[in-house]
Amino acid sequence: MNPGVLKRFVFYMFVLTFVFFSAWMVFSSQFASRQPGDLETELGTQRLEDGLYEAAMEYYDKALAKSPDHRGALMGRALVYIRTEQYDAALAELDYLIGFLENGLEPDDTTGRGVLAAAYANRGIVFDRQGEYEKALDSYVSSLKVDDKVVSGPGLVHKILYGSDDVSTVRQRARYIYEQLQLPPDQRVMRVPDLDAKQRMYKP
Repeated sequence: MNPGVLKRFVFYMFVLTFVFFSAWMVFSSQFASRQPGDLETELGTQRLEDGLYEAAMEYYDKALAKSPDHRGALMGRALVYIRTEQYDAALAELDYLIGFLENGLEPDDTTGRGVLAAAYANRGIVFDRQGEYEKALDSYVSSLKVDDKVVSGPGLVHKILYGSDDVSTVRQRARYIYEQLQLPPDQRVMRVPDLDAKQRMYKP
């Protein structure tokens, strides 16, 4: 065999091996960091955003079967219940998630704090929709105490994608409820449909 051809062959094989090894390392590192139930939770969230609530719930249940108390799956189930107006079930799910996080959250777990803040905010939304305004205010305030940045409204990327500069935030809604509750009952205006329609649920 021609030595030049052999040298090129060895060189190309080395380059090809290096490329495949690098790709395998990147691929494996992505999946190595996944916890049981993460993939199912992501698939459930995709179905949730598509409005396929039964399929979303199936994936969240699969995630919880692999990892009981998977906080993303618990939050996902709560969001399905909220969107389908099953408010009692949503409150039960959020109460459980809040209790679970408060009892086991590590001080440096910033992601966990974000989930807890979102859970309080979503519980406030449920109480709000049920007309339980004092309870809604308490939950909104708890959310802001835990992590006001998580529930401060959409970031730049969200604004670019959705064009929603004026989405109602937890702080805005809490302030509005507080101000209305200071008024005599016959002067309160607790619902403003145009503004209420802008309120969004929260995912960490």
